[in-house]
Amino acid sequence: MTDPVARSDNADHLGFRHRHLLGIQGLNPLEISSLLDLAETYVDLSRQVDKKRPVLKGRTLINLFFESSTRTQASFELAGKRLGADTMNMAVKSSSITKGETLIDTAVTLNAMRPDIIVVRHSASGAVDLLAQKVDCAVVNAGDGSNEHPTQALLDALTIRRHYGRIEGLTIAICGDVLHSRVARSNIHLLNAMGARVRLIAPPTLLPAHADRLGVEVFHDMRTGLAGCDIVMMLRLQNERMTGSFMPSTREYFHLYGLDREKLSHAKEGALVMHPGPMNRGVEIDSAVADDPTISLIQEQVEMGVAVRMAVLDLLSRHLDNGGPHG
Repeated sequence: MTDPVARSDNADHLGFRHRHLLGIQGLNPLEISSLLDLAETYVDLSRQVDKKRPVLKGRTLINLFFESSTRTQASFELAGKRLGADTMNMAVKSSSITKGETLIDTAVTLNAMRPDIIVVRHSASGAVDLLAQKVDCAVVNAGDGSNEHPTQALLDALTIRRHYGRIEGLTIAICGDVLHSRVARSNIHLLNAMGARVRLIAPPTLLPAHADRLGVEVFHDMRTGLAGCDIVMMLRLQNERMTGSFMPSTREYFHLYGLDREKLSHAKEGALVMHPGPMNRGVEIDSAVADDPTISLIQEQVEMGVAVRMAVLDLLSRHLDNGGPHG
């Protein structure tokens, strides 16, 4: 196996010199490829008995999650520990933030503790960027509102690349609640940057305004939109972000937009299925599709998440010194 530390130096040499990872927008194809190449080595490492490398030895990683999370928070925690970091998860709901402390106050307080990397998830779009402006350490966006979720798009890209050997030229459908999905936005940026053909399939009420200006094709019918697709990426219905009526009922939604074998048969033969989780089974995806190992990449996405987050933490740490990251 190629040594991850050596690969990290190579990736850094290719020009990944960002202080933070706040979104996919702003990364160029070479930077994305560098991250994915490094993540490949961490896939290999994570499958060994000894899964640790001292890349972040002596560094402090804080996971600051203002929204509940299972996969993403656990994935970042595991990534940090495998790289040797001192990792702390902050239970924000039980902290002083509930007593009226502002996000900026929290940032200043954390900054005084001199962490090296903070991973942040927040319900408000732009909140992570604001926090990044107030601290001296590196910041990773683990999802902000309906804005971006960059590491999810990177792990999706790694999963796709490992199966097809490329992203360029593939036709990829992103289906469901695009309007509220930060995963969709990050994936649109990444897949367009890497030369894929992106389709959005959703009812008009669950598409952002001017979706056709995002460099995608827009469809309102699943069967028509899936025709010729290599990858079908389903999205969770985010009821917690919905105010008002976006659909008649979950039963009707599944009938029209839920992925089952019949609708999938309209995609290219051998098409593969993805979902960022958590899944609403029987709403946006049928269990028979989600659990079929011959077509579903959902569990592999979870594995790729740890590797991608290790790569992100590794690369960002290379611009840290004892006084914080270089500007």
